[in-house]
Amino acid sequence: MSETVTDSESDAVNPRESMERMFRDLRSGRQGLASREAERRSIVHGSNELQRRRGREWPGQVLRQLTHPLALLLWMAAALAVVSGASPLGVAIVFVILVNAVFAFVQELHAEQAVEALSAFLPAQATVLRDRIEQLVDARTIVPGDVIVLDEGGRVSADARLVSGSVQVDLSALTGESVPVSVSADAGGGTGPLVAARDIVFSGTDVLGGKAIGLVFATGMRTEIGRIAALSERVGRDESPLEKQVKKVAWLIACVAVVMGAAFIPLGSLIAGLSWGDSVNFAIGLLVANVPEGLLPTITLALAVGVRTLARKGALVKRISAVETLGSTSVICTDKTGTLTVNRMRAIKIWTPSGVLAFDGDKQPQPSGSLPRRMAHAVASCCSAELRDATTAGESEGTGDPTELAMLRAAALNGEPVSATRNDHDITFPFDPELRRMSTVDRVDNRFEIHAKGAPEEILSLCSYLAEPEGTQHRLTSAERSDIAALVHDWAREGLRLIAVAERSVAVDGGEPLVRRDTEREMTLLGIAAMIDPPRPEVKDAVAKCHTAGIRIIVVTGDHGLTARGIAESVGIGKLGLQVVTGAELEAMSEKDLDALLYTGDEMIFARSSPEDKLRITDALRAGGYVVAMTGDGVNDAPALRRSDIGVAMGRSGTDVAREAATMVLTDDNFATIVEAVQAGRRVYDNVRKFIVYIFAHATPEVVPFLVYALSGGQIPLPLTVMQILAIDLGTETLPALALGRERAEPGLMDRRPRKATENVVDRAMLIRSWGLLGGVSALAVMVLFMATLVSGGWTFGADVSTGPLEHTWKLATTMSFLGIVSCQIGTAVAARTEHASLRQIGLFSNRLLLWGIVFEVTFAAVVVTVPPIQRVFGTVTPEWYQVLWLLPLPILVWGCDEVWRWMRRRRSEQSLAKGPS
Repeated sequence: MSETVTDSESDAVNPRESMERMFRDLRSGRQGLASREAERRSIVHGSNELQRRRGREWPGQVLRQLTHPLALLLWMAAALAVVSGASPLGVAIVFVILVNAVFAFVQELHAEQAVEALSAFLPAQATVLRDRIEQLVDARTIVPGDVIVLDEGGRVSADARLVSGSVQVDLSALTGESVPVSVSADAGGGTGPLVAARDIVFSGTDVLGGKAIGLVFATGMRTEIGRIAALSERVGRDESPLEKQVKKVAWLIACVAVVMGAAFIPLGSLIAGLSWGDSVNFAIGLLVANVPEGLLPTITLALAVGVRTLARKGALVKRISAVETLGSTSVICTDKTGTLTVNRMRAIKIWTPSGVLAFDGDKQPQPSGSLPRRMAHAVASCCSAELRDATTAGESEGTGDPTELAMLRAAALNGEPVSATRNDHDITFPFDPELRRMSTVDRVDNRFEIHAKGAPEEILSLCSYLAEPEGTQHRLTSAERSDIAALVHDWAREGLRLIAVAERSVAVDGGEPLVRRDTEREMTLLGIAAMIDPPRPEVKDAVAKCHTAGIRIIVVTGDHGLTARGIAESVGIGKLGLQVVTGAELEAMSEKDLDALLYTGDEMIFARSSPEDKLRITDALRAGGYVVAMTGDGVNDAPALRRSDIGVAMGRSGTDVAREAATMVLTDDNFATIVEAVQAGRRVYDNVRKFIVYIFAHATPEVVPFLVYALSGGQIPLPLTVMQILAIDLGTETLPALALGRERAEPGLMDRRPRKATENVVDRAMLIRSWGLLGGVSALAVMVLFMATLVSGGWTFGADVSTGPLEHTWKLATTMSFLGIVSCQIGTAVAARTEHASLRQIGLFSNRLLLWGIVFEVTFAAVVVTVPPIQRVFGTVTPEWYQVLWLLPLPILVWGCDEVWRWMRRRRSEQSLAKGPS
């Protein structure tokens, strides 16, 4: 193993040749590689990961930004400008389109990178034999010649030939077939396609069951899935429901703008007496004034910010489009162990027929005797976890299920050697979520020693005998069964997790191999272990937050109903009553009965439930219009995770299969993080509505001046030029809108009921507030400012402002209109920061990005009206100092009107709540 294999030697390996030849060609052995040799090979073969092709992506992304409905509207305006002879205006509009497209592209790219970077938080890991011991390593470091360990729930990290054992794998990533395939070291490779070989596993496939050892012969792009990836292009980004809604709104705006512009060309020429050129310019102005250029890129940025925020809190969202869906979650279906609890099991007492053993920290339990040691031996034998430090119980380190580790620590305190518990059994029947038990078979001399553990009611049903201290057993009586069942009931009611342990010994008869049905019967009950997994301290507050937010919690667990009830009630779930439904009761329910149960709105516990139950519950809730977040960590949880609106997988205890199926992965496996994610989703949605209000509010003061000009037949000069509108939309509006996308959560955010998934982001109340209130007050203030400037400069109704002294007066008046809109924008930005609460509740200076955005727009506006070259482009002049003072009350006026309107809404809401339902 000391020689370094070359690249050509690796490629020459034939996975169909004999295993001895493969080991020789790969210069490896059944004990794997040395760590130093693996490091040398990684330099030759590179990282074990797929290389994505990215070179051709950006043209399509840029094209998408240039052809969305709002961009198409601006292209139309630019064409009209060129046709009407206003080429400089056409060039300016095209510049706006390009700048907006580049900005949107950059934001989308950043958002995409934020999602892709999440893989760094949870790098794929694999178990390999290095330096003759099992090690958990980054899957990217696997090299040809490594010996990998495959286990249920894991993902195959490289193409490998099985050395020993057998596994069930999902080959759908390669073949498209969803039926699991059995792969065994004894199967033989055959002569067909490599993917059809039944002794080879392939990178990227999932292990659904079993355990095996494999010899890696291909990594990275040399694997089967790597070859497929080399021929494939990356799929496009999904649009979120929010983005689809906004695109519909954009098309609506485009249609309204086109109809208004097209209608006013003949109206302006025939009724108002405007020239053809003036009518076309008017139509262009309407088009440009109606286009909220920054809307789509700002939404993309808000969603990307949501992804980053959730990542910092321990929730890794795999699709950017899911952030908005989180905000409408109405039901959370959660596991108990590790999610509501800390997942640090500790045995506190064990019942045996000879008495109860009480555990006190790392001290040996009292009393002790032959029967406790007999049970300890069974625990150590029937186990897939590994306790590395068996000298003390306490917090000794280990790998595997926390429940098994707790039982191993208890066995160690009884004097049982458990340092090598992960041994190879003659037969292993792994834990089955439906059977709720596992068992192992070991041959000792001429007998098979069978050990089993699982849910007490399941194990008890398989037992015919009860152990005795002398190493014998007697037939289990009905009275003893009743007493044991009562004990289980009492301990479960205390919130303890219970595991029963049993054994059986049968003679080797040399006949047919043992099958599970015949093996797990006529067993002898050894004892019942009671463990405690305390609730996470932060979960109680998170549950309370769910209740105030109108989010319902349903616990779906494989534990005993009373155990789950004890934990649920301790954290505040089901304060008004908690119904417990067992898996057997659920199985007996019709779909109609299940719907009636779930649609009551009560919180409940589904105990002793299977992964199939999770899927059924998910389907029923979604059919009832609920937005469901479902947690899961096992292989069989994948269908429910995929079917739910938000599938939540556990990052620490979850399997690769579950993480792949989920929409969101929790790095801390914490229920409170789900609630934080829901809150972040609500915040993102609220912020999108806030900057839509801000952007829509400026359409009214930009459109009204053109209407005044047209309806007066040109007797009142144009209060605002198209170039000045572009300066507003491109220069002064964008940064405050982006800052609103970073607004903190509004007070009372989690005191509102979940919004419906079908609820439109733009509703009637929003349009009234933006176009009517904020936009109307701004338009009125701007027109008063414009007319006052004209009149004070000597203008009279109908006077020509194209030449003479009135030309300067008109330019000054349009400058004041431009500055008036900018000033009103400041008030609108401050008002839009909150949809319900008052400014005093959120604080004037709490959004520093908005303050910097306001500083930028004031600076930009000052440059537009004071720098001579810029003045000539936008048709502005420098106002007098006293005219600047006219602008100062406008932000307070706009914000104040909105503050009064929100106060009136809050008061009406409080009065309706005080009256109660009629």
